[in-house]
Amino acid sequence: MTPRLKAGIFVRALIRRAEVAGAQAYVVKKGAEEAGAVFLKVARLDGTCTVLNQARMGEGELVWARPLGESCDEARASAYFAKQMKFDPDLWIVEIEDRDGRAFVDGKVV
Repeated sequence: MTPRLKAGIFVRALIRRAEVAGAQAYVVKKGAEEAGAVFLKVARLDGTCTVLNQARMGEGELVWARPLGESCDEARASAYFAKQMKFDPDLWIVEIEDRDGRAFVDGKVV
């Protein structure tokens, strides 16, 4: 079994990857350094965004799911995050600002 990357390390690497590619990325909410769940908000700078969270499919394959669909407005994303924080106060929220809507993650986005 492959050891899981610590959430804090993953977040810092993701931000660096986005910035190297010319996008802006920052931590909106810092979670547990060791194992906090990571949520992404990919803002297209036109008032729309995509929310992504990690999920397991089939035989445990790690993927990125779109819990609010392909696209939503900023207010709906904020309401979703507020609800998630009530269930898991240790979660991370990373916002990526990219006109092309790139998430900069290696896993499959479903």
